[in-house]
Amino acid sequence: MGTVLAVVSQKGGVGKTTTAINLASALAMRGRKTLLVDVDPQGAVRHGVGLLGMDQHAGLADVLAGTHELQDVVLPTPLPWLRVLLSGSVSDSGSHESYLAGLASSPKLGELFARARGRGYVVIVDTPPGLGAVTRRVLEYSQHVIVPLQSEPLALQTTTQILRAIREATLRNPELVLEGILLTMLEEGNAVSQRVAAYVREHLPAELLFDVAIPRTMASIDAFAAGQPLVLRSPDDLAAQSYTTLADLLDSKLA
Repeated sequence: MGTVLAVVSQKGGVGKTTTAINLASALAMRGRKTLLVDVDPQGAVRHGVGLLGMDQHAGLADVLAGTHELQDVVLPTPLPWLRVLLSGSVSDSGSHESYLAGLASSPKLGELFARARGRGYVVIVDTPPGLGAVTRRVLEYSQHVIVPLQSEPLALQTTTQILRAIREATLRNPELVLEGILLTMLEEGNAVSQRVAAYVREHLPAELLFDVAIPRTMASIDAFAAGQPLVLRSPDDLAAQSYTTLADLLDSKLA
């Protein structure tokens, strides 16, 4: 039986999509059957896995709309064990409201996750930023959740909100487990970034914080721009090694 892991954050720009892409890729490189699902209508996953220039833009939104079947929009990637379900044509639209409303109310999302789990997939879900109805719906169907937290002062203000939302989600879904908060974009030599990281480590319970943190590196920026997962493009980069370590830490829990 597979499992679903949601990657959630209170705000955008914290490395949420980069974390989802590289965690999914690192798990696939370990030989785990992995499905990366982008429910964020911004559709950034297709940039990071190199599918931006493809002819087909259909995905989850089009399955919800009834214009495509699921088996026709789950895409292969250069990694044999990694498949991707993009958000679909909604990412090219100027309005996302109807997609978000439909996704929050449709039973198809739960059916999709159940189908993938039944086939033994580890499903990594990139959610929209914030704690809206879609993210809450994803948490209802997930067994695991991780929270990327950028190492900058504003991030500290969001921690309590996201933890409260996850706690509320566990009341509706007893299977859901917070695996940890992941410090991201940690800058070596940046005093503010280092102070935030030290504060988080001092004030959050140790069991809530992953031992590994993701540093900000030029290689990670270059990889996203090139449309490749960092762990595949630059495996020796410090951020890539951190994502690989994160996959190691989670692998045994994602049974």
